[in-house]
Amino acid sequence: MANTWCELQIICDPVLEETVFWQLDQFGFRGMASEKKGDFRLIRSYLPSQEVQAVDLEVLLQNLSENAKSMDLAVPEIHQQQLDEEDWANSWKQYWHPQEIGDRFLINPAWLPTPDTDRIIIHLDPGVAFGTGNHQTTQLCLEALEGHINSDTVIADIGCGSGILSIGALLLGASQVYAVDVDPLAVQSTASNRELNAIEPERLIVEQGSVEQLVSLVSAPVDGIVCNILAEVIIKLIPQWNAIAHASTWGILSGILVNQAAAVSDTLTQHGWRVTSQLQKQDWCCLNIHRV
Repeated sequence: MANTWCELQIICDPVLEETVFWQLDQFGFRGMASEKKGDFRLIRSYLPSQEVQAVDLEVLLQNLSENAKSMDLAVPEIHQQQLDEEDWANSWKQYWHPQEIGDRFLINPAWLPTPDTDRIIIHLDPGVAFGTGNHQTTQLCLEALEGHINSDTVIADIGCGSGILSIGALLLGASQVYAVDVDPLAVQSTASNRELNAIEPERLIVEQGSVEQLVSLVSAPVDGIVCNILAEVIIKLIPQWNAIAHASTWGILSGILVNQAAAVSDTLTQHGWRVTSQLQKQDWCCLNIHRV
């Protein structure tokens, strides 16, 4: 009998999109994809049917409901259906298409032909990891990277997901990226996308872990830090960043709602950083930061 998968469909306010991705990741769902559905977003995610028993969907719905209510947004709807192995492998991919981002990037799904373009092409198969370029936070980070990179730049990518920001930085000309993620599947995804983009392993070093792992990896302080996670996680990580930074290290932070930016900024100030600019798409923002 063919393996079957549970497809979870979540209809939510666009502001909740990244939070939903994060929650799904925490519950072990994979192969996430998002599409516009009227004024809402329809997010699809997948889990082997035999693993569904171990996932308390009521708890997932409760978490998503609490997140929505805290922002005065409509509570997400959740639906599920069964798919066989072949349908799962191809289902979410049909909703993802080439996408231009900023002035220089084009994100191209790995299963599609390479387009004829003057843009920098990032070939991507996110697999089970977050980061396709569809979400505003990823777009903001890539756009911010365009103004920061030169041939000597060394970067730390904290919470690398699919590796999209690491690869984007290297294709812009950065010399080296150290990437970490607490999820082993994200580490695997970043390594696979590194190969898809013909990047040498010594230029993109990826390992499981967080800042403490970076401390043991880097031979000298990095020039830049990119971190696209969630505001509450970023706030917890900020105190550790000075261990991998020098006096002129910059940073690009996203996964932050506009109404959370002040709390992140306050924590940065307490630990010797300042916000130099704030970019925004809808309700999400990206903070460009620098050591004081």
